[in-house]
Amino acid sequence: MIGISACLGGLFCRYDGNTQELTDLRPLIEVGQAQLICPEVLGGLPTPRKPAEIIGGDGFDVWQGQAQVVNTAGVDVTEAYKNGAQKAYQQLQAQGIQQVILKERSPSCGSQLIYDGSFSGTRINGVGVATAYFLKRGITVYTEDNYHELLDGLAVTYQD
Repeated sequence: MIGISACLGGLFCRYDGNTQELTDLRPLIEVGQAQLICPEVLGGLPTPRKPAEIIGGDGFDVWQGQAQVVNTAGVDVTEAYKNGAQKAYQQLQAQGIQQVILKERSPSCGSQLIYDGSFSGTRINGVGVATAYFLKRGITVYTEDNYHELLDGLAVTYQD
């Protein structure tokens, strides 16, 4: 069993109300080998919602109180992001999940790149709020760029 960002699993939960479905993941979802999670929705944010970025660092800095998540209207949504990360982690733990495929560049789920907080489209190295929380708890994180490494090691059910 693995965790998958709900938008990558085909749910219309992105900030813009869209999905970023990876159709290769559909078989895992259909046979019950995947748990879909959206930390932002679990944190109480609506779909669609205003875009948000981390200002002052990355997800690790948010957990240390050194950075915050702010949307384009200037509203601090840090607590929603933190609450969503905790709820998503609880769902993953309830299923014994230790590996996830998350949406890159997201202020929640990015694991290599996030936006720099200027809303200019500039990317920086860093992780999102949920990713930082998951990594600190030993969950292995993959992205839509490298998830095949995880799928290649899964049981035959995926190959059917």
